[in-house]
Order: sequence, then C-alpha cells, then structure tokens
Amino acid sequence: MSAPHVLVVDDEKNYLLLLDALLSDEGYDVTTIQDPETAITYIKESEVDVVITDFKMPGMSGQELLEKVREIDPNIPVIIMTAYGSVDGAVEAMKCGAFDYINKPFSNDDLLLSVSKAVKISEAYRKNKLLMDSLKQSHSVNKIIGNSKAIRDVLALIQKVAPTNATVLISGESGTGKELVAKAIHFLSPRKDEPFIAINCTALNPGVLESELFGHEKGSFTGAVAQKRGKFELAHKGTIFLDEIGDFPLELQPKLLRVIQEHAFERVGGVKTIKSDFRVIAATNKDLKKEVEEGRFREDLYYRLNVVNITLPPLRERLEDIPLLAMYFLKKYSEQNKKDIKGFTPEALKVLSAYHWPGNVRQLENIIESAVVLTQSEVIDVCDLPKEIKDESVQFKSAVDMLPDNINLSEALEKIEAALVRRALVKSNFVQVKAAKMLGISKSLLQYKMKKYNISIG
Repeated sequence: MSAPHVLVVDDEKNYLLLLDALLSDEGYDVTTIQDPETAITYIKESEVDVVITDFKMPGMSGQELLEKVREIDPNIPVIIMTAYGSVDGAVEAMKCGAFDYINKPFSNDDLLLSVSKAVKISEAYRKNKLLMDSLKQSHSVNKIIGNSKAIRDVLALIQKVAPTNATVLISGESGTGKELVAKAIHFLSPRKDEPFIAINCTALNPGVLESELFGHEKGSFTGAVAQKRGKFELAHKGTIFLDEIGDFPLELQPKLLRVIQEHAFERVGGVKTIKSDFRVIAATNKDLKKEVEEGRFREDLYYRLNVVNITLPPLRERLEDIPLLAMYFLKKYSEQNKKDIKGFTPEALKVLSAYHWPGNVRQLENIIESAVVLTQSEVIDVCDLPKEIKDESVQFKSAVDMLPDNINLSEALEKIEAALVRRALVKSNFVQVKAAKMLGISKSLLQYKMKKYNISIG
C-alpha cells in the first residue's frame, strides 16, 4: 500500500519546510500549500488522508478551512496548529469537528502522535466506505437463482473455489450473471470483510483504464492535478473484478500480467513500487483461446487468469430455471412498484420458457420489469408480454438472424435442431415421452439429442 497522504496548509514557509521534512522522514507522502484557497481546490481534486492547517492565516482562518474541508469530505481528519494566544479559538474549532489541535511551537513527538492517530481514523473511514459499497450487494450468492443441474454445478464450484486465493476466470454470454458469481466468490471467501472493487475493461480508453487500475502521480499527464490511488491499490486485502477482460488493451496486458504475478506496480508517472494484496476475478463473453490464436490476447496472461474456470450456461440451456427466475423478478419489481401481483398464468410461463433469450437473464429481468409496470392485472398474462416473446414467427426469425453470416450449414442445422428440442420439451411440460412424440422421434433419440446439446431438465 502507498504512504498516507498528508496536506499541510500554513502561510509561513518555514513551518511548511519543517513539517515536510519531519513527516517525510516518518514515511508520509506530504504536500505543502501556503494559500488556503489553493488547498481547497487541491482537496477537491485529490485523495488526502489528513489535513494539518495553521489557525491564523490571511484571507481564510483555519476554522474556515476546516468547515470547507468538512463540506468536501467530512471524513478527512483536520489538525489545527495554533499559537498559545489562539487556544480558545482552536478549542472552538474542535467543537466544529477538528480532529486535534497542536500548540506552536510544537513538540515533534506530539505532532507525530496526532498525525498517526488521524491517519488510522482516515484509513478506517476509507475502508468502511469501500465495505459499505460492497455490502450493498453482499448476498450475491442468494441472487443466483435456479435449480437446474447446470446452475447446481456452478454453485458447487463457487463453494469450492471461494475459500482459496485462486484467480478465477468466469466465462459466459452477456447477461448470464458473471458479476453475481464474482461477488458470490468474494463474499464466501476469507476476504468478505474487505473491499470488492469492480472495473469494466471495455468502458474506458487505454490511457484512462491504466490510470484507473494503477493510479497516477500529480503532473503525470494533462489534468493530473493531484495523486490518485488506482483500483489495485484500493483492493488491498480484498478482491478486484476485471469485467470484460477480453477487451483489455493489448498494449497494457504486459503491465496487467506483472501486477497479477507480483502484486506490485507503479502509478502512472511514478517510480515508487507499490505492493498490494488482492485476489483477481476476471470475466469475459469472448472465447479467449480464439483471441490468443488471433493475436489479440497474450497467451501467458490467459493462462495466468484461467487458473479456475467457471462457465455460465446461457438461459436457453437451463429452461427449467425460467419460472424460478421469472417469479424472483416478479417479486422484486412488484415490491419496488408497490404492486400486488400474484404470479403468471400457465400460458405466460410457457411463452417465457419457449423463447430463446439472446440477452439471457438480463433480458428476462427487463421483460418482467416491463410487464409488472404495465399490467393492470394481478397476474401476468401473455398479453402483458412483448411481441418478440410471444410471436412464434418472430421468435424463429430472430433465432435465424442470430446465426453468424459465416456459419456453415451443419452448424446452423444443429442450432435449429437444439432449439426445436427445447421448444418441444417446454410445450410438453418437460415430459420426455410427449416431447419425443411431438418431434416424431424415439425417447432414446430425444435423450441423445438432449445430451448432445447440453439440455438439462433437472
């Protein structure tokens, strides 16, 4: 972890030089500023752990600066330095929220003790904020809904890998719930009381992504007005989740490989090596092996990430989970919208179960939310569902349109055959004899097809 950052504000340059030397010798990262207005701008744009300010300064007093700091971030401890004649004012500042006050001329030991205590308070506040952000979604394992064999296998693998420090690569189509699995692993691990830090690798350009992950030093690029901690630093003792890792810029992959292997890095524009203890979980909707073969992803990074692989099945491969998921989302959005909706008609559930769900669980959730908002009934019926869900001709057309342009006929026929088998199972209420009869094949051949296309019904 990096050294705590202390900002010293004093109009007397000699005190700035003295405090800079004293605190730097103790290992603190020190910034000194003479003008209080400049200090306020600096605090808004940087990460400061402790502020030390003189009480009497031209233009703005230490108490006024304290009030400004508390408006920006009430969790930054502020230590007031004061001459003996200003003690009453310093006591008043304490009542307004100052962490401590130190008399000038001060004892080095007294000042260092006060700063040490303030740093511990600041670190506790920072850690608590990260934890609160994480704990808002701490019950992720309970949000992985389903009773299919595919989901039971995923949950069993989560239970096995969570207690370890192994790096995990979660694969699956968009909308299958990869971040839920990552959070479940974290909150079932010994790191559960530490931060869970997530970043989407495809949402930022390479320069911004590098700064977000590794942090940057003041002046390292245009706009870098202050030092900033990166995600790997913030994830100390916790977990960092690298979402859409398949889109990670090729030019940054050597630096990512190094930080995963050594748990050490330098901020952008920095020379000091920072150590951080974190666990890495990555997720992708791409075939990383293919990305390696085509030169878009480093082979050594792929193997470093793929220590344990968890593959999430698409929703169309776990049909029996659709009613469970639909009811979960129905309850969630009924409560949010203060509606008393009891459930679904059998016809509506059949329609939901027959659809191929290219957007997976995320698409199902959006459909259920829309139905809850728009329905005037106590039960969701077919009429409450959108056209693309209930119109078989639209379903078939969209299924064909989903096929890649360069797919060969054999692959296309297999995909269509798998879709027909799933539809027959749904329409027969998962009775295999009836489904086989609908398809004009034997039960044993149906079971062979189900195994071939990884279709489970329990």
